[in-house]
Amino acid sequence: MAVASELNRIAVENAAPVFHIVLRHPPLNVIDVQMMQELAQALAEAEAMQDVFVIVLSGDSRTFSAGVDVAAHIPDKVEEMLARFHSVIRAVVASKKITIAAVRGHCLGGGAELAMVCDMAFTSDSAQWGFPEIRLGCYPPVACASLAGLIGQKRAAELILTGRSIKGSEAAEIGLANRSLPDGELGDAVKDFLDHLSKLSPSALAIAKKAFYAWDSMHFDKGLARAERIYIDDLMKTYDAHEGIRAFMEKRSPKWTGK
Repeated sequence: MAVASELNRIAVENAAPVFHIVLRHPPLNVIDVQMMQELAQALAEAEAMQDVFVIVLSGDSRTFSAGVDVAAHIPDKVEEMLARFHSVIRAVVASKKITIAAVRGHCLGGGAELAMVCDMAFTSDSAQWGFPEIRLGCYPPVACASLAGLIGQKRAAELILTGRSIKGSEAAEIGLANRSLPDGELGDAVKDFLDHLSKLSPSALAIAKKAFYAWDSMHFDKGLARAERIYIDDLMKTYDAHEGIRAFMEKRSPKWTGK
């Protein structure tokens, strides 16, 4: 029998062998520090469950996540925010379970980073994927560390350096997602995939995943640590980074100085 429990920012459901984590922070499921804490807790709980071998991450019926809370990027909060968010990312990457993202609506910034590090991603055609941080005078550390490995250097550079968003259909075309489907078919597609996985050996899946990522995991750990350090030591010392955050929160256009 499925056992459900709810927290403030997410809802979880243990329907072994599948553990569902649903982002629930309306209207756009912005990932604040509290959600990061709850995600870390839920992922740790799922990892410890012997009868669970698949974790599904999704948003509510309208959206996956519009990204990390911009207010958490201010100087006195940014280091803690990065540490907490990257601990969630590392938990997903290191998980022995098969991780699946089911994406509708907005999938931007940290939301897109969370989805992209899952083993599989299914998206609605109309979903909006992107890494808009550059428009705030910032950059997405997780994407900088691993997006090129997913979709190629040129495509990754375009998304990171322009901040443009793409539809779910294009995300699937370039390898950011496995499949793109009409919104009404997304749930069935995920269910069909889960049914397929349920016929396979949980231990074989876990060991195959370990072998599959053996090389990439070493590069990811070093790359993310480096991207995070540059964010704190270099980016956060620029005027433009602080101006971009202030302008967003004040709902005005930023005034860049190049400093």
